[in-house]
Amino acid sequence: MGRIFRIFGLCAAVTLWAAAGGMAQELSALARVNAARSGVIDAGQGIELRLDLSQPVPFRVRTLDAPPRLVVDFREIAWDGIAPDALLRGSRASGLRMGPVRPGWSRLVLDLTGPFAVQSAEMRRDDATGRADLVMRLAPVSAADFAAAAATPEAVLWGLPQAVALAPPRQRQDGSRPLRVVLDPGHGGIDPGAERGGVREADLMLTFARELKEVLLRAGAEVALTREEDSFVPLESRISIARAARADVFLSLHADVLAEGHATGATIYTLSDTASDKASQKLAERHDRADLLAGVDLSHQDDVIADVLMDLARRDTAPRSDALADALVAGLRQAVEHMHKRPRQSAGFSVLKSPDIPSVLIELGFLSSKRDRENLTDPEWRRKAAQGIRDALLNWAQSDAAQATLLRK
Repeated sequence: MGRIFRIFGLCAAVTLWAAAGGMAQELSALARVNAARSGVIDAGQGIELRLDLSQPVPFRVRTLDAPPRLVVDFREIAWDGIAPDALLRGSRASGLRMGPVRPGWSRLVLDLTGPFAVQSAEMRRDDATGRADLVMRLAPVSAADFAAAAATPEAVLWGLPQAVALAPPRQRQDGSRPLRVVLDPGHGGIDPGAERGGVREADLMLTFARELKEVLLRAGAEVALTREEDSFVPLESRISIARAARADVFLSLHADVLAEGHATGATIYTLSDTASDKASQKLAERHDRADLLAGVDLSHQDDVIADVLMDLARRDTAPRSDALADALVAGLRQAVEHMHKRPRQSAGFSVLKSPDIPSVLIELGFLSSKRDRENLTDPEWRRKAAQGIRDALLNWAQSDAAQATLLRK
């Protein structure tokens, strides 16, 4: 006889801590999925999601709007070898993604073709084998009901603590203390970024960020990373991490692909409402889409007053970011020589929107270029690139500190 855990009712979010032997049980091993007995199918007028698991796991469910999505967080499922397309067997779900989302948790995001809400969720455990069968049914609802149900903040689901008072932000760096650098390895977890020739952008940038961190530490800088492992970090959280670290500089690291043309070489981006060219615009859209792909939508969080105040702060920060970008172009050109034909560009990357921290995005190269891919996977080339970035940061910091001294006078 197996154990059954159920949830019923149309809801914005559902939390289920269902594990054999007790509530909120910590499981030491990853659950695995039997793909042959799992899938997403049309069921009557609704949708059925079924997962055959090697063991029961706690999970959380929510829906998100614009576009409509079902988001299920598990503690914890290994998705290795599971092809998302193979699980989609109906017409009312248009896409499926799975992967790690934070330490100890993995996520499934199901793109819906219309407004559907969770009608029931059942996890049945087989006492004889220890396996578990998760069945979730979604029923159609009105667009208004779906939007209202999808409005629950993600923080409510995760039980995050209330905001606490932070220490006063550091004053602009003036050379009297170590430079504080936050490195942001792009993508991660459920969002692998670009993939080409067996190379994943998320893995490659984490490797380079760790190498660059060591180079900067030896130069006397203080360094923090927005992620230390293959986990998903929302774009706005990356900025929050930099602010909590009271960073002097924020460097976002990427190595994308471009289907158009034959772009090669490193490129340095600063923030702009108007992209330098169509390729820059597409890259910015692709990076910002990462949050939606992982089931996170923070696009409506700003209010008018906060937006105005941040724009005022950027008037001071933007010229410093421009100077930083120019220094990085010079440093990388001297270290690795080959740069993009237009190495200084701009676009509306959300990750660069910190109003008070000089921020740039470094495309170290393009995985769509065989030459760049060989460089990026070469430890010696990465060592030279890290040294070029180090030299650029030190030169910029010296000049920026001199300007800070003049401003105080």
